[in-house]
Amino acid sequence: MSETFQERLLRVEERIASACHRAGRPRERVRLLAVSKTRPPETIEEAAAHGLRLFGENRVQEAQAKIPLCPSGLEWHLIGHLQSNKAAVAARLFRMIHSVDSLKVLQALDSHADTVLPVLLQVNVSGEASKSGLQPEDSAGLIEAANAMQRVEVHGLMTIPPFTPDPEKARVHFTALRALRDRLEQETGTPLPELSMGMSHDLEIAIEEGSTWVRIGTDLFGSRN
Repeated sequence: MSETFQERLLRVEERIASACHRAGRPRERVRLLAVSKTRPPETIEEAAAHGLRLFGENRVQEAQAKIPLCPSGLEWHLIGHLQSNKAAVAARLFRMIHSVDSLKVLQALDSHADTVLPVLLQVNVSGEASKSGLQPEDSAGLIEAANAMQRVEVHGLMTIPPFTPDPEKARVHFTALRALRDRLEQETGTPLPELSMGMSHDLEIAIEEGSTWVRIGTDLFGSRN
């Protein structure tokens, strides 16, 4: 008999709570972002009926078509790569962009946002060639640039470590992102409270290393067809 959504959600919530307890962190400091990419509106409606309000999408075009078909009152975040030519739509659709990786995208979001738009800088701390993201040494310049803009505000950093079956191997990358955040706060004088890191298989490690947003898809919604 297959698991219900409620059972999967309960198990994820228990994992988050246990990791917070081990790390001596308040549970409310870690937000669960339900990764709803490729999932139909009916699935999101079921998740919303179980109390989830925060959803992450990878593609602007998919989100633009899907969000009007989903329950109102949900908060949408972009976690996938953003091109500057999609910034106008993204600035309107999303409450936060987790994946800013260039000055061009930052400038485009600033010019199209109607209100203050929180963003996270996606940093490639692993150096993996196939991953999007800024080089760590370029992060301070982007934060300084954002500080001079009208609407975008950098609230923290995001990373995606290389996938490995052993979640413990992600720890070095999460530790590196947190250390970079701490250094950037000192260098730029900018508060950077948010760290978006950790997915279904490594959320515990991410929380132990300071994550404030865990991005969970498979363990909530099941494997994609």
